[in-house]
Amino acid sequence: MTTTPASAAKFDTSRAGEYAAQSRIALAGYDACHDLAACLLAATLGAENRAHLLIAGAGGTAQEIVATKSLAPHWHFTAVDPSPPMLDLARSHLLARDLGANVCFHLGTVDDLPVAEPYDAATLIGVLHHLPGDQAKRDILAALAARLKPGAPLILAGNRHAYASKPLFLKAWGERWRQHGADAAEIEAKRGKILQGAEPPASDEAVAALLTEAGFTPPQQFFSSLFWGAWISERRG
Repeated sequence: MTTTPASAAKFDTSRAGEYAAQSRIALAGYDACHDLAACLLAATLGAENRAHLLIAGAGGTAQEIVATKSLAPHWHFTAVDPSPPMLDLARSHLLARDLGANVCFHLGTVDDLPVAEPYDAATLIGVLHHLPGDQAKRDILAALAARLKPGAPLILAGNRHAYASKPLFLKAWGERWRQHGADAAEIEAKRGKILQGAEPPASDEAVAALLTEAGFTPPQQFFSSLFWGAWISERRG
């Protein structure tokens, strides 16, 4: 029986059900970030080539796969997530769009996957800031590195900066919710849910250090939106 890690347990049925709408409010540019990630993967690997991608933390919208399939519909994907409701939601999103072909769903963690057949690329989007402490962050990045071919690209995206260190950004987050009709009580509830159990890397430099320690090249940032950042890096040979 698969045990859901504490960092994933908060993504219960209720939170999974609202994820698609709420994530696009909390992250201004949600779709643009995923679209750019897909473009970078296609530019790196060649959309016409065959590739097998590891999508870590794929639960929710599976937008990584949706966006990438628009450019490379014949690529294969292994979608991994430790939260049953979130993985179910990802599966339903893809099936509703007739995008389930060439996608293998795995309930569990990256560590569960074999290392004998390394992947051509990987994504880790919206995951790292939910993992407590630097060691857990290092562990998942090292697990990804161990399952990638030398030179394979990794798309990493998530929040960075301690939330309390950017009070203006926190206030802007509240205004973002207000733009979408939330009142003061709703804003505080939504902000509290986002902050629950979240521990982002302290800075862009901290993200780069985590990647290089895990065996990746210095990352290139391609997207930023308040606390959110997105980078592309490569598995060192």
